[in-house]
Amino acid sequence: MPAYHSSLNEEPDTRQVGNVAILPIKTRIRGPAPLADPERADILDETIDLFRANSLFRNFEIKGPADRILIILILYISDCLAKIGSARTVPTQIEAGKILNTLSVDNFSIPGDAGFPLNAHYAPPASRADADYLRQYLTQVRQELAARLVERLYADGTGKPSKWWMSFQKRRFMNRSLGS
Repeated sequence: MPAYHSSLNEEPDTRQVGNVAILPIKTRIRGPAPLADPERADILDETIDLFRANSLFRNFEIKGPADRILIILILYISDCLAKIGSARTVPTQIEAGKILNTLSVDNFSIPGDAGFPLNAHYAPPASRADADYLRQYLTQVRQELAARLVERLYADGTGKPSKWWMSFQKRRFMNRSLGS
């Protein structure tokens, strides 16, 4: 059975930095990301929906530039779950939000950097300006994804993260981690 790919691979007029798609998102966080139509699902909704199914796969065939951002975001969700799972006590929703917001703005590698784990599959940004834009875009996307993930983890109202999500904290999509 093949992995699930992004439905946004065929979006027309998508800007790319390196070979990573810069897709519009629905967000309240300031940054360079284009704003998406509030009626349609964006790449973050798609990532959260596909995370658990795709994290079971060791191989993933990249079919377009949206798949590249999907991979980065799935690996980031894995790091988020690992961070919440490694806390000494089970964090409340507010504590988890703070932990993941800190993780999202921490220094991280982008395609082309020496520490980026999937450099073989990604083209580096063409210029320093493109690299800065990609880093700002990914920071904004990581912050919004962390906020949405916390809402999903604590949606049942018990004050504890969902065991159905936390069971994926040790799973590694493609046997990789962003190393956050």
